Amino acid sequence: MPWNDKAGKSKGFAFIEFNTAEEADRARHTMDKHPFDAKHRFSVNTLTEIDSYIDMDEKFVEPEPEEFKTKEHLRAWLADPQGRDQYVTYRADDVTVYWHGKPAQTEIAEERQNWTDLYVQWSPQGTLFATMHRQGVKLWGGPSFQLIQRFAHPLIKRVDFSPDERYLVTFERISIPENAPQGPQYLGKENEGDYVAVWDVKTGHLKRTFPRSFPVGEDEATSKNPMWPPLKWSHDGKYVARITPGQQISVYSLPDFGLVDKKSIKIEGVVDFEWCPLGDKDYDEDAKDAKGKGPKKARESMLAYWTPEIGNQPARASLMSFPSRVQLRSKNLFNVSDCKIFFHNQGDFLCVKVDRHTKTKKPASCNLEVFRLREKDIPVEVLEPKDTVIDFAWEPKGERFVIISTNDPNYGTGVVGVQIKTDVSFYQLDRARNDFRLLKTLGARTTNVIKWSPKGRHVVLASMGSGSKSDLEFWDVDFNVDDFSRKDPAAPVAERKEEWGAGMQMMTSVDHYGVTDVEWDPSGRYVATSVSVWRHSVENGYAIWDFRGQEQQRHLVDRFKQFAWRPRPRTLLTKEQQKTIRKNLKEYSRQFEEEDAAQESNVSAELIQARKRAINEWNAWRARVKSETPAKKKTAKKLEEEKEEAVELIDELIDETVEILD
Repeated sequence: MPWNDKAGKSKGFAFIEFNTAEEADRARHTMDKHPFDAKHRFSVNTLTEIDSYIDMDEKFVEPEPEEFKTKEHLRAWLADPQGRDQYVTYRADDVTVYWHGKPAQTEIAEERQNWTDLYVQWSPQGTLFATMHRQGVKLWGGPSFQLIQRFAHPLIKRVDFSPDERYLVTFERISIPENAPQGPQYLGKENEGDYVAVWDVKTGHLKRTFPRSFPVGEDEATSKNPMWPPLKWSHDGKYVARITPGQQISVYSLPDFGLVDKKSIKIEGVVDFEWCPLGDKDYDEDAKDAKGKGPKKARESMLAYWTPEIGNQPARASLMSFPSRVQLRSKNLFNVSDCKIFFHNQGDFLCVKVDRHTKTKKPASCNLEVFRLREKDIPVEVLEPKDTVIDFAWEPKGERFVIISTNDPNYGTGVVGVQIKTDVSFYQLDRARNDFRLLKTLGARTTNVIKWSPKGRHVVLASMGSGSKSDLEFWDVDFNVDDFSRKDPAAPVAERKEEWGAGMQMMTSVDHYGVTDVEWDPSGRYVATSVSVWRHSVENGYAIWDFRGQEQQRHLVDRFKQFAWRPRPRTLLTKEQQKTIRKNLKEYSRQFEEEDAAQESNVSAELIQARKRAINEWNAWRARVKSETPAKKKTAKKLEEEKEEAVELIDELIDETVEILD
């Protein structure tokens, strides 16, 4: 490092020698433009580059401006004039993206062969399309699905996006070969041995890597399935967290991925956690506070986690605000074998499903601990179903939930092919009584999957994973509810003019043999059911139904693998604009009906024209045949005359007798 002896300072540069050219190249990529302090950055060059600077022509030559190329809009599909959604199918080696609509509106948006090596995945808001390859991940977007970004993480099997689509998470053990490319967009030697890599979607640069987390009591030698997702993102886009089971929850700030306050949240025995979602109330900037005066204070991020029984301490389900780390609410639990955390999608409720056991560790019962997150002091209501609860699902944007329970002795035995008998129960918050009440129980079912519409109200109850039962029940939980009830659900039952639970109606029950997947489209108008060759070997393909269970289309597709609707982002309309649209819905519906009628007329006109063309072709063919028929007859007659032979007949009298009768 040369020094200026008079000034007592360095000359601002240094020469560094490395053992190999690879080490020097890696140092250049790592340190070039690295911040030295708030106002200075390192500039790193190799000696060969300095030689080129010395030999540089002193005469300035203005570079030619780069030709501007317009990039495609990544959300162009939202501007479809017909308001259609898209979905992707993957069969054999072919990946196809379709526009979905009425039969006349369904068409292929993009189709490619060998587009992916493993599977495909949409980003949470539908902006990007991810394909998996042996070398890593590729992201595509725009109307023509151009390549947007690529990430080098060899042999990955899983990917995940942050909710705002700013970051991509890839998962697989990182192994760096010799002479691997170096740079901010590549994994380096310092990342070797980690599993989880986080990438910036816009720049393609690696942000950070993390080791793999294992469930409590397991390690790399015994664990078969990793904890997924390995990182959990707060819904306000400020934090990302990971768990070290049994020890702590580490929360990192975004976008620097630094540990918040330089310390993790130490929680002895912690097993699992979830972030509380943000609801429409939290996004509403015009919302008032509880007293209706000033603007509502922004809601702090919230974590829910649970810990098992340790020594003499009971198990516990807890809520913590972040970054203040204040304990908001906790509930002691006893004889706990497992817990599952279910947040309402609007952040209004939290349900902790508690599986209990006897002193001999045998399954005994199941409790539902329901936290009301928007009420003072966060009260907790306990529901005790009499049977084991095997699934739970909140109604999106509603105040209902569904559970599937069973008392079948075959449940949990692991016997393949045995059909488990289940009951399906609907619960709803009764504002008059201020508790959750049972709406209805459907007994003697084989249902094991609950799929709510993203808009609420409609739900599909499915029997999956069995070779003998593939039932799909389409339910409307507000079928017989009058308009007054929908406007004021808190009104007493007598005023609402219907009996408790009377609004539920099964619209239809259908069967899709071997169904392996059920998925609603973003609008809540259609449901897709599919049979993937990955889990079922016969009658592969997919079907699309409307929300009432009426079949729209069905396709048997050989070697069919995957079906996925393209998600949509949150609406940009304000609450007032949405209210205006609902108020004038009849006017809009009239316009849509006219467009549908015009389209049907166009389809009918095309059909009529096709029929006229067919008739004209038929008449032309008949005329041509008739004109050719007389000539053919004359030719045939002439041939017959030429073939005529003269035949001579001779009569010979042999004997003649005359006899006279009296």
